[in-house]
Amino acid sequence: MSRTFWDRIAGLYDLAEWSNRKVNAAAKVRVGALVPNGARVLDCAAGTGEFSLAAAEHAASVLCTDRSEAMLARARKKAAKRGVSNVEFAVRDITALPDPDGSFDAVIAANVLHLLPDPGPAVRELWRVTAPAGRLILPTYLQGKAGAAYGTMIKIYQGVGFHYEHAFTPETYRAFLEGLGLAPVALEVISGGVPEGIGILKKR
Repeated sequence: MSRTFWDRIAGLYDLAEWSNRKVNAAAKVRVGALVPNGARVLDCAAGTGEFSLAAAEHAASVLCTDRSEAMLARARKKAAKRGVSNVEFAVRDITALPDPDGSFDAVIAANVLHLLPDPGPAVRELWRVTAPAGRLILPTYLQGKAGAAYGTMIKIYQGVGFHYEHAFTPETYRAFLEGLGLAPVALEVISGGVPEGIGILKKR
C-alpha cells in the first residue's frame, strides 16, 4: 500500500496542530468531559491519538483507530509515554467499520468530516455502532470562520498536499448534521484561530 499524505506528515502533525493549540486544547478537554464514566469508546480518524487519550481519562476502554499506520504508531508512543493502559489501536476505515451495531457507548470522530467529499455515509456508519443511550461526538474545524492569519496557514498546508472538502460554518455544520435525520443535534462552538464545532447526537 502506498504511503498516504497522512502517513507522510505524521511526524509533523502535532507541530501543525500546535498553531491552533488553544482551540485544540479546549476541544480535547470538552470531548473528554462528554465521555461517560466507564464507557466503551471508539475514536475514528484519531490521528496521533489526542482525543483518544482525553477520552481514556473517563472511559473503561478506548479503541483508537485511523487509516494511517504512521499516525497510529505515534498515538501508541504517546499512550505508552503517558502511562495510559486502557487504549487499544487498530487500522479502520471510518466508512466501513467491522463492529456490530451498538458496540460503543461513545463514538468520536474529530476533525475529519470536513475532509470527506461526502461525510454523510461516515456519520451514518458511526451512528450505527453507537449503542442505545450512547453519544456520537463530532468535533470538526469550521474553516468557514477561520481568521485571516489562519486562512494563510491553510493555504500553506494545501501547498504540501492537504485538502479539505468543506469550509463549514456553525450554521452549515448544524444544517448538515440535522439533514441526516438521525437525532436532535447539539452544537457547541469553541472560538479561536480555526474554530471548532462539536456536534453531539444522543441515541435513544
